[in-house]
Amino acid sequence: MARVLSGLLLTLVLAVLVVPLCLYAGPPVLAALAREHPQRELVVPSHEEAPGVLSSGSGEFPAPAGLGAPLPDAEELAARLDAELEVSGSGEFRGAVVDALTGEVLYDLDGGAAATPASSLKVLTAAAALSVLGSDTRFETSVYAGNTPETVVLAGGGDVLLGSGEAEEDAVVGHAGLQTLAERTAAALAGREVSGTVSILVDDTLFTGEALSPAWNEEDIEVGEAAAVYPLAINSAWAVEGQQSGARVEDAALTAGEAFAAALETAAAGYGFEVDPEVTRGTAGDGADRLASVSSAPVAEQVRQMLLASDNYLAETLGRMTALAEGGEGSFDGAAAAVESAVSGLGVDTSGMVLADVSGLGSGTEITALQLARTVNAALTSADNSVRDLPYSLPVAGLSGTLASRFTDAAFTDSSAEKETPVAGLVRAKTGTLLAATSLTGFVTDADGRLLSFAFVANGLEGNTVQAREAVDAAAAALAGCGCG
Repeated sequence: MARVLSGLLLTLVLAVLVVPLCLYAGPPVLAALAREHPQRELVVPSHEEAPGVLSSGSGEFPAPAGLGAPLPDAEELAARLDAELEVSGSGEFRGAVVDALTGEVLYDLDGGAAATPASSLKVLTAAAALSVLGSDTRFETSVYAGNTPETVVLAGGGDVLLGSGEAEEDAVVGHAGLQTLAERTAAALAGREVSGTVSILVDDTLFTGEALSPAWNEEDIEVGEAAAVYPLAINSAWAVEGQQSGARVEDAALTAGEAFAAALETAAAGYGFEVDPEVTRGTAGDGADRLASVSSAPVAEQVRQMLLASDNYLAETLGRMTALAEGGEGSFDGAAAAVESAVSGLGVDTSGMVLADVSGLGSGTEITALQLARTVNAALTSADNSVRDLPYSLPVAGLSGTLASRFTDAAFTDSSAEKETPVAGLVRAKTGTLLAATSLTGFVTDADGRLLSFAFVANGLEGNTVQAREAVDAAAAALAGCGCG
């Protein structure tokens, strides 16, 4: 019986989320079809599968009204949201709600004022990566012949989600495995009749500039929020493979090189050569032969991983790969310029935008709530299949990623908004939290079936960040429950 109920709930949730989205995105899709451009089928990700229980356990799902759904009344909407976007103590809120169909701004709480977005900034990084790189692009990690027959060069190509073991085709982290790469390399060396001791060099020159951002706090680096950025890493440089939190290794490139050396030593058994476990940096000569390679998961899956886990390391890597694809530098400055340029190319006014990094961790970023909301809106209505992957990749309220424990009965302590509206499964958004800031950026279908993008940001917090986070969640819940047309 529980499974049957879960299936029914899933059907209703997807009807609310997907039907309006398809209706709004439909015209650009039809336009693309008219030009006979091939269209890629959008796959519902695993984190959208059947929810356990809804947060309220009561009430009815709003029926999507499609293109005929009325616009929310701006005054009533403002009254509801203003009531939620306040907190005792220090701090000020910024907010914006945009109608997906018309682009009309329905709610503006200092939405054009500069703010610190925290990890909501990753929405822009995701949009840029999908727009420039494309959903299906993969990054290659390769091994080249060195300057001597007994030397090989492990070259990073932007995949920081490597695994140390065999490649796992169905995985995102570990899709490309160093053990698989080592086995292919060993076979290639055997074909060249290499003997003796093989030395390994690591080429991490794809990225340039500083590896650690000057905008990052030392405390954040120490606790593993970020680490020196290199174009190859195992599991986003987290020290414990298989975990997505905790400490990170200081030198992800050499750590990956050492894991490859151990894997190559195992793979070399029976081939007549040994492997020097000490790995150093170096590059292959011009025109060097490629001996073997492995490929990452597609960019779309990496973007989804970045948004669900709010992975700063992966965000910075995707920003640099976006910059390189645009002919820029694979550096912090290059990534910031590329993300801003790509978002502007999607039709978002980026005037006044300042990006200290592309993960949202650093200090100095200035972006408006309206720019955040309009980036989501651009993805919702884009004619580009790759960009439309963004809405489907955002965490789902109460079900997945950084929203898995939010929008539940236990999560709301000061507001009745959630109890009035079954919100779990309805709101999809990127979270953001720093010591003095919190944010929520995403989209929702309101009670009348109108598809709306939004961004709520609180800055200047002192000891009340949890309360401010509840406030932005309550605002999103109020937006979902607004039958204000």
